[in-house]
Amino acid sequence: MSLHVVLVGPEIPWNTGNVGRTCLATGAELHLVRPLGFSLDERRVRRAGLDYWEYVRPTVWPSWPALAPKLEEMGRPWFFSAEGDSELWQLDLGPDSVLVFGGETTGLPTEIREIHRDRLVRLPMPGRGDGVVRSLNLSTAVAVAIYEGLRQRSRG
Repeated sequence: MSLHVVLVGPEIPWNTGNVGRTCLATGAELHLVRPLGFSLDERRVRRAGLDYWEYVRPTVWPSWPALAPKLEEMGRPWFFSAEGDSELWQLDLGPDSVLVFGGETTGLPTEIREIHRDRLVRLPMPGRGDGVVRSLNLSTAVAVAIYEGLRQRSRG
């Protein structure tokens, strides 16, 4: 049983560090898809991951086309986007799932959203109706999705 988290083009080092720490704490495997908006050697990434970053050991992919053919081998992929028709709570995050997220300012690239439209998922945001909150922080969204997967698995 494995859970994979993929960040496509993450831009903010402390978000990636926080995601890495969450992955380590939950047993999820982290995958980063270039281009990255920072160097993995940056102090800010290590600082956000605290002293755990050396144990995170993310798999870094040179591009989306390099990773895409491997997705099905890793598990059932789900693509997180505000455009998703399904909400996270409606999913069956089975024994092997791949949670795919885009960069902080642009989200998932258009071509990925178009190809995987039937697998687009959004996080419920009931307070969003007032137009003030457009989205959640990337590391928060990843944590919500990972823990929903763990919750489902704990119920067997």
